[in-house]
Amino acid sequence: MKKRCFWVTESKLYQEYHDEEWGVPVYDDTTLFEFLLLETFQAGLSWITILNKRENFRKAFDHFDYKKIAIYPESKYDSLLQVYNVSKK
Repeated sequence: MKKRCFWVTESKLYQEYHDEEWGVPVYDDTTLFEFLLLETFQAGLSWITILNKRENFRKAFDHFDYKKIAIYPESKYDSLLQVYNVSKK
């Protein structure tokens, strides 16, 4: 049995994250940007909640392609705000 940190639950997704991503240095801009956005959405939520929604975030944000996101039209922002129930105020 693999030794894991105390915070890892029985969730296979959490275990895979711990074993394959946690503590592994990242140098790829897209992956760094992905974690930046995921951490932002994580505020107030558990990390496992974000991991469970990660694929949905990837779809919503064009696989975290920051070059695409940088040129999103206003309508795309409006769409994302609607999906995530966020006000523009």
